[in-house]
Amino acid sequence: MLARRRPMLDHAPSLLAPIAAMNDAKQAPAIEGWFTMDAAQPHLLGSRCTICGTYFFPRQSSFCRNPDCASTTFEDVELSRTGRIWSYTNACYEPPEPFVAPKPFAPFAIAAVELDREKMIVLGQVVAGIGVEALEVGMPMELVLETLYREGDTEKLIWKWKPVESSR
Repeated sequence: MLARRRPMLDHAPSLLAPIAAMNDAKQAPAIEGWFTMDAAQPHLLGSRCTICGTYFFPRQSSFCRNPDCASTTFEDVELSRTGRIWSYTNACYEPPEPFVAPKPFAPFAIAAVELDREKMIVLGQVVAGIGVEALEVGMPMELVLETLYREGDTEKLIWKWKPVESSR
């Protein structure tokens, strides 16, 4: 599901800049099928049970995990791209492969965000440059794309959480 670890060709901080600041390099998702590649308004790609309406991320396709539902049918959906911080922490250790971490490794923030429409919690990395000291429970967040690593002339993108500008 994840690309295997590749050496980073450029460790400059610009690799961690939001997609809006990127150059004309080719772009591809680091994880296929987990998010849209719409730079202006990316969405996570999930599924919704057609019987009980429960949402899932990542996509569910075999059985509904809602214990009150025996459905095996789902529809693919774009999930809310905004929500509020439910909890947060920092990652002070380098994640194991297949995660591709910049060298040298620098700790980063992780936020559990409750999606606005679905009311489900989605855990994800916070954009570069925003540490736990800038986060608080209830803070509005939005989904953005950032470069995770570079492979040849292609920037491999991943989704992250970013504080909504008016909340900072």
